[in-house]
Amino acid sequence: MMASMAALAVLAERSERRSGSTGTDPLRDRADACLEGLEETARMEAMLAARKVRFAAGFANATRAMSAPDEQPHQRLAREMGVVAEVACALTVSERSASALLAQSHELTTTLPLTQAALEQGLVSWQHARVMVDEAASLNPAGAAALEAHFLDPEAPNPATCPVGNMVPARFRHKARTWRERHHPVSIEKRHAKSFLDRRLEYAPDRDGMAWLSAYLPADQAAGIWNGITATARALQSRTEGRTLTQLRADVAAKVLLSAGFTTTSNPMDGSTEAAAGSRTGLATTRTSTRPSDDGVAGGVPVTDGVDDAVAGGIPVTDGIDDAVPGLVPAPGGVDSGRVPSPAAQVLVTVPVFALMGLTDEPADLDGYGPIPASMARKLVADRASSFRRVLIDPRNGAPLEIGRESYRIPPAMRRWLRLRDGRCSFPGCSNHSLDNEADHILAWADGGTTGISNLGSLCRKHHRLKHSTAWTPTNASTNEPPGWISPTGRRYQSEHQDWEPPHWPAQIQDLLRDYGAGVRPTAPSGRRPR
Repeated sequence: MMASMAALAVLAERSERRSGSTGTDPLRDRADACLEGLEETARMEAMLAARKVRFAAGFANATRAMSAPDEQPHQRLAREMGVVAEVACALTVSERSASALLAQSHELTTTLPLTQAALEQGLVSWQHARVMVDEAASLNPAGAAALEAHFLDPEAPNPATCPVGNMVPARFRHKARTWRERHHPVSIEKRHAKSFLDRRLEYAPDRDGMAWLSAYLPADQAAGIWNGITATARALQSRTEGRTLTQLRADVAAKVLLSAGFTTTSNPMDGSTEAAAGSRTGLATTRTSTRPSDDGVAGGVPVTDGVDDAVAGGIPVTDGIDDAVPGLVPAPGGVDSGRVPSPAAQVLVTVPVFALMGLTDEPADLDGYGPIPASMARKLVADRASSFRRVLIDPRNGAPLEIGRESYRIPPAMRRWLRLRDGRCSFPGCSNHSLDNEADHILAWADGGTTGISNLGSLCRKHHRLKHSTAWTPTNASTNEPPGWISPTGRRYQSEHQDWEPPHWPAQIQDLLRDYGAGVRPTAPSGRRPR
């Protein structure tokens, strides 16, 4: 810590120096010193957070040690409440925050020693440490140890390719959750079956004449709905369109829900995810009827002329939304289509070969979400839902096996492969997932660049503009590795890999390979190569 303080003092002096710079460019020297100072300050904040963890855990342990050996349950509860109150007052925070700090400190100092050590060295931030605690919460001690070893121990089997400290906390949470889903002691099939019973739609009034409407749905349904609405909102954007993409999404969703009608000829769920698989876009199903009943309502919900003129923030929703939603059956008297193209919002579903065959229950991977039950993926493939594109996984190494040959045109297939390889915008820290991104030539076509997967990168519109208007420069990519980046100050940021995991091999196939002496070494369910 003292060394860090000394280094920070030197950087502060450099950043405030107005003359006498040893470099050829005093302003550049000051700018570099400020950036280095920010990096050193972040490391010190992590180290201070680690000290806070030690002190909080130490205080709780000391008060526990001072308690009577025959402490009764009500006495233990009172002592714990007193500890929380003491810490809250000492830090001037709420008791809820103090309670969370004590719980996190206990986990870091007892169950997650690698995470605590990385925090003490300033290799990860406090936000990263909290993510690790959250994702390890439902794992047993062995599972928690395996989780942090995967990300923090380079000697672990099949370790993560991108250091935790190089990822923003949100990206680390996604990767940690994905690993946890794949390696949880309880199968994802069982956990999904339990959580499926909790599906619901919630309504919450808010201020200023607004309200929240949220749905807890199976991942395939939610992804299909989100991507369909996003594609429709994108299609409605233009130079004359004053609404943002976020506002357009809300307007499209309101238009679809209020205009499509709700009367069904049969149970839309029937206790399964059939409704989403039968939908062509995730927005509506062939069972939906928009014909109003005798009393002028569809499914008990009044359909008025005001629906067509629904507004968001005082901006009318154009009738073009009707035309832009593929699969939406227009109500009687609806406008003609043709003004807005119907986008094909496709969701990539990556499925291990043996899971598709029903030989294993390995999770599949839903683009923009993460692991889903193999049964959900098999159903999407069996129902041939056009909103979803199936991608098989090579049983030897976990890499994508093929992306289909439904089109002779190379660009669409190449874009799908790019979505698979990058998974999101390739710019450091950006979480914009692949559906919203643009394919960009790393080496410009005008400069001799080729249109090949190794010369392409996924970029959201914001970072696409940043690349072409600043000195941020992507590094070389490969077939399976997205580009890294070099900042205008010369700092290098490595690419974030997808971390494909070798699939599980069914026992019967392992026996066959063993009997016939095949050269392929299968992967054990633990993810390690059997010896």
